[in-house]
Parts: sequence; structure tokens; C-alpha cells
Amino acid sequence: MTTQALHPKDAHRVVIVGAGFGGLECALGLKGAPVKITLIDRRNHHLFQPLLYQVATASLATSEIAWPIRHLMRDRSDVTTLFATVSGVDADNKRVLFEDGDTLAYDTLVLATGVRHAYFGHDEWEPFAPGLKTLEDATTLRRRILVAFERAERESDPERRAALLTFVIIGAGPTGVELAGTISELARDTLRPEFRNIDTRRARVVLIEAGPRVLAGFADDLSAYAQASLESIGVEVMLGQAVTECSADGVVYDGKRLQARTLIWAAGVRASPAAEWLHAAADRAGRLQVLPDLTVPGYPDIFAVGDTITIADQEGKPVPGIAPAAKQQGRHVAASIKARLSGQTSTPFRYSHAGSLAQIGKRKAVIDFGTIKLRGTLAWWIWGIAHIYFLIGLRNRLTVAISWLWNHARNQRAARLITQGSSKVGR
Repeated sequence: MTTQALHPKDAHRVVIVGAGFGGLECALGLKGAPVKITLIDRRNHHLFQPLLYQVATASLATSEIAWPIRHLMRDRSDVTTLFATVSGVDADNKRVLFEDGDTLAYDTLVLATGVRHAYFGHDEWEPFAPGLKTLEDATTLRRRILVAFERAERESDPERRAALLTFVIIGAGPTGVELAGTISELARDTLRPEFRNIDTRRARVVLIEAGPRVLAGFADDLSAYAQASLESIGVEVMLGQAVTECSADGVVYDGKRLQARTLIWAAGVRASPAAEWLHAAADRAGRLQVLPDLTVPGYPDIFAVGDTITIADQEGKPVPGIAPAAKQQGRHVAASIKARLSGQTSTPFRYSHAGSLAQIGKRKAVIDFGTIKLRGTLAWWIWGIAHIYFLIGLRNRLTVAISWLWNHARNQRAARLITQGSSKVGR
């Protein structure tokens, strides 16, 4: 690959690795700047991760929360999109290294490489308890959930049927809580009139958390409300109980074995290997420790944003790994690059927390704005409006809104096709 083919020699070359919220926002913020941008991602789409669990639970289709990167950048002649996997960075020679052996030169590098699942030293659990970070993860989980009900319908052995109808979510953060609530409602409402040999309302949804409460990042009263709401729709909440084994047969927690055929991991993440590429300092989760202006220590020409990094806000608290924070960081980096090109110095990043949101179930959510806390139906409406607002494109906003209204009015989910394999395919 020749750098000259991608960038004129006189243009400042900005390479952005990762087209998630932070990387895409940086590219958008650089519009009009005297730069040539190369946007690299190992997938060809930008994903709206906050709604990924709704694909996994058959509420939304994949096309409603993901958009081709090339389409998003179609009017930006200053942006070249590359579908490739980055394997490292040669910071001394200012080159990005690709998995296939090619390289690409940069003047400024922005690392927005995100996170992966973390199993706390038990990577062997992943085949049995997949996480939820990509569209592939979501469609795999959707298949496992739907197939479990289908197989239970024709299973005559009571113990095997019970295992098929037991769904375990490990980790009670926002993703775990949202998954647990939605799976429970899927079993209690949507699927109930469609099966003849099983009562889907007897499905067990078990949410296991090693910590003392669900939604640990929220205020205590909102956490308590979320737990009570989950239990009111049939979710079994197990707190203060760490998982010690995941297998094809089920899970072991707090010394107890639970037979379950569907396990979902929502307990932890680990940053991409960006810190390893640069031999830079990182926290226990592998997140890069960056300077206040979001540059990597020792590398003023390398910025990092989003889940790739750890940084404190103005009050000394860690900036949360959520979409609004990544977008703010992407905008800050774009502004810093523009300032440098005009001879100015970049300023420290200042995080503005807009609030934390989590859906619990149909017409139930919690929102923590700091001084203002909301729960229940009003919070659910605000949660929905906020998510629809941040979707890309009028068509997607309309289709998601219609899907939600149809689901909540008729208890019908539009994305329940089992498309991977046939009934003969194993787990």
C-alpha cells in the first residue's frame, strides 16, 4: 500500500483507527480542516452499541442500528475508508501496521479501538457464555435464545426442558439488566401464545452479580428500583455471588450449580491492545492512560479516545465508558488537531456528563442526571427519545420508533427469524 496513493504530499495525514462513536465523531469534526483522513475499521459498519441488546432479543433488525462506514463518508472527499485490521503501531517511524503486512504513514494518529470481552483469566468460558459487543455477537445470542425455546417445545425430558428454558446473564450493569428484563418479557408476553407443549412463562431468567447491587454506577435508590422492577417481571437476581465455572451444561456460582443451556456474559470488558502496541502505561483493564489533552504520554502526535483509554474528569472521577463520553472526546481531538494546524496549542479535555440511562423492561427505565433522578414510565419515554435522537438518519429513527411502538402495543417482535443454520445445528 502506498501512502502517496491515499494522501497528497502537502496534506497533513490523519489516521483514525476505529469507526465507533469516538473515531467517527473525530472524522466528522475535522470537516473543512486542511487534512486528509484515513478511517480504518475491521468491520465495514458503524454500530450503535446501546441498542445492540435489542437485536439480541429480537426487537430490532441489524440494519436498524448499523450503517456502512463508506455510506456515512460518501460526501467527504477528504476521507478514505479502509476495511482492514490493524495489528500494531510503529510510533518511531509513524506508521500503522496492518495484519496482512502492509503499513500506512501518519502525521497524527487517533486510536479509537474500543474494548473486547474480559473473562478474568477464564477465556475458556467464552464459547459457553458469549458477550455482546458486535452484530455477530447479537445475532449469535438471538439464535441461541430463540432456538432454546424451539428445542424445549419438542423436549420430553423435564430436566433437559428446564435447562433449555433457563437463561443466565452474568453481570448486572446496564447491559445485563437490559438483557434480563427483555428476555423475561419475551418469554412472559411475546412467545406465550405461540407454543403448545411448553408454557414460556415458566422460563427462568437468572441475573448473577458478584457485587452488592445491580447498576452499580447509578444512585442507590435507582439501583433498588431496578432490582425490584426486574423481580416483578420474574427475573431472579443473585447478588454478591461470583461465578466460578461456565460450561455447556450451565454455570456454578457461590458453590451452587445451575443447569442452563443459554449463558450470556455481561460482567467485564478489556480494552483493545492499543497500550501494548505503544508499550504504554495502562490500567488493569488494559486501557491507555492518557494526558489531559487525550494524547499518549511520550507521543504528542498520537491521540486516544473512548473505551481505549482511562482518564479522570474535573472532579477526579473516571470518565465512564459510554457513547456520549466517546463522542465528546472525538470532538475534542478534532478541535485539538485543528488548533495545532493553526499554530495554537491543544487544551485539556473537559467531560460533561449528560446522565446515565438504563431500560429495565417495557415502560420501565431509570435515569440519573445527578441532581435529578427519574424512574418508571417517564424515564422510559425519555430513554427511548434519547436513543432515537442519536440514531443516524431519519429512516432509522422512524423504523426503530415504529418497531418499539408495535412491540409495546401488540407484544410482537419483528426480528425473530432464526437465520444461522437449521434445526440440526448444535449449540
